[in-house]
Amino acid sequence: MVMKYTILSLVLLLCTMAAAQNSVPTPKDYERFSESRTLVVLDDNVMSDYNLTIKKAMEQEWKLTKYDFITTKEFETRRKDPSFSFLLTTTVTYEKDKTRARYTYLSLLMGKEKGKVTDMPDLISIPLDYASDENQDYTYKINSFLRFIQNHVEMIKENPKLISKTPLVYYNKNIKSLKGKTIYFLAEELDKDIKTEADIAKVYPGAVKLVTREEITKAINERAKDVVFLHKVGPDKAKFNTRCFKILLGADDSQMYYFDYHNIDKKTPDRLLRKDLKKMAD
Repeated sequence: MVMKYTILSLVLLLCTMAAAQNSVPTPKDYERFSESRTLVVLDDNVMSDYNLTIKKAMEQEWKLTKYDFITTKEFETRRKDPSFSFLLTTTVTYEKDKTRARYTYLSLLMGKEKGKVTDMPDLISIPLDYASDENQDYTYKINSFLRFIQNHVEMIKENPKLISKTPLVYYNKNIKSLKGKTIYFLAEELDKDIKTEADIAKVYPGAVKLVTREEITKAINERAKDVVFLHKVGPDKAKFNTRCFKILLGADDSQMYYFDYHNIDKKTPDRLLRKDLKKMAD
């Protein structure tokens, strides 16, 4: 079980799928990142699963900058120093969301001399889990998230025109690249009427496999060639009008192949839907 944590209670009030308008980065922010030292903000609970996992994953995966680990208290004193970048979890809500649901993101922010945390340039953020649930476990995917974050930063540095308020949407262009890859799914994350690989094949013709968390972890650690896995974010229990995020990430290349979300209701549960499989098949 993942121990819950609140890093400075960073509630980012967002209007769109990405960061608020005043935190959209510029090309210079990505240039600054390359020269920065990345400070990884740890949970106040020193024995949390997140702390243990992120320390190991950073050692294994982080290549772009030198880095250190800091406390939440240190973050408050250092976040206004533009020579630092920060990797931390943030709690996100949406202004137009009447449920006031909260989602945990993994964010890479640049230090900024003036303003609030929400003014810090957001180089990239990826949803991790539904913040109110204590039973979700995303830590076994952390290595892939770190690879993806670094790949994204490198891509934007090479092509700054891709900077966007909704950066994850860009990756839907990779849907056609799913051909020849095997998608790993957890059975409990699929629509209720999809129970077998044969059920999936009726909608999505590509290679798929129903697996366990341990098999996904193994694929990530071994960088299994041509394997893609589903990362789903939503509440443990049905909460209507909250969001269900659906992401496909490559185990070997950490490329993002699909990104979408839907609002949960009686007809659209907190699961990957048939219509998602149809989009993947296009």
